[in-house]
Amino acid sequence: MSTVDVPRGVPLDRPNPFDPSTSLAEIRATRPVSRMIFFPDEHLGWFVTDHGLARQVLADTRFSSASLTPRSPVDAPFLFNKVQKVPVDPGTFIRMDPPDHTRLRRKLTGVFTVRRMNELEDRVSQIVDLHLDAMESQPRPVDLVKHFALPIPSMVICELLGVPYEEREQFEARTRHMFSLSTKPEDRLSHMKAIQGFIAALAVGKRSDPADDLLSDLTRDEDLTDDELAGMGFLLLVAGHETTANMLGLGTFALLEHPEQAALLRSEPELMPKAVEELLRYLSVIHLGPRREAIEDIELAGHHIKKGEQVLISVPAANRDPAKFDDPDVLDVTRNATGHLAFGHGVHQCLGQQLARIEMRTAFDALLRRFPTLRLAVPAEEVPLRTDMGIYGVHSLPVTW
Repeated sequence: MSTVDVPRGVPLDRPNPFDPSTSLAEIRATRPVSRMIFFPDEHLGWFVTDHGLARQVLADTRFSSASLTPRSPVDAPFLFNKVQKVPVDPGTFIRMDPPDHTRLRRKLTGVFTVRRMNELEDRVSQIVDLHLDAMESQPRPVDLVKHFALPIPSMVICELLGVPYEEREQFEARTRHMFSLSTKPEDRLSHMKAIQGFIAALAVGKRSDPADDLLSDLTRDEDLTDDELAGMGFLLLVAGHETTANMLGLGTFALLEHPEQAALLRSEPELMPKAVEELLRYLSVIHLGPRREAIEDIELAGHHIKKGEQVLISVPAANRDPAKFDDPDVLDVTRNATGHLAFGHGVHQCLGQQLARIEMRTAFDALLRRFPTLRLAVPAEEVPLRTDMGIYGVHSLPVTW
């Protein structure tokens, strides 16, 4: 018998800003497929912390993204206040299963190929330099999140989609409210609908006056409804800036707290591609999912998962699994971290992962070169952490040099 209690939601306590809860390692070691209580109805579902089993669940089409009942893996009183099936918004293919997911995602795969993303690298470099110039002109200390981590991916996704960059404060603020664990469900829905409406209004203009951007391309697709276009644009806009921004902020924090790793990257910049994969693995900002729901009875590692039961994958636990990675709690920018689950796995693996890699490689490299004496302007324990958000990171990062 395991000595680990059935967790009530995901353990969110942290021994430091970079390591997940020690409870995750205990659960993974003793019961890698564990019972877990979901909220608000005390649903007794499942919690997967083992790397290999997490990949198995994410690749198994019997675990559905479309059939999810609105439940929460954290006891946030406003996250879901009732449990009933809700229809999937048109275009939000992240909440769909094949063939609907396949039809919509296929319309974007040509845009997000490695080749097309590499063609954007020069422009990403220009955007990074533009923001480093602006950051250097600011009085110190400077909030690296406000002047570097957030605006770079926001500008990149705006240009790719064809969204006016001057509108960024609107969607950035709404995105923050959407991911806050204290936002009421009706307010979260309101923010989501507002962003979708914003995208829909832009699309109307691009139908009559198209430009060289992704949103204009989508308006030419007669197979897409207006609602699907708005839903797809919403996903791309939100996912295209929020996760990368948090990786840039938290990743910089990690490098500043591991100065020997930062020094290695300055002296051997060719290590940056490996460093990005290692930071993705080590930090795992997707700390509350993904979730799936069984659409039939399934056996997983000797456990009988019944139809309708929910399964939560712990990306932080899987990415720290010693069966997959040697010394997993050590940040090592020379490590080959291939196989991490920061971008997911299976049909829902992150569509924009190549763009995110380019942004992180370019931004971290330029930041370390431009500011060789970059350091925290406050004690590390005073940096505000995003434990209250659906995506982990730092709310701000005061730095000087």
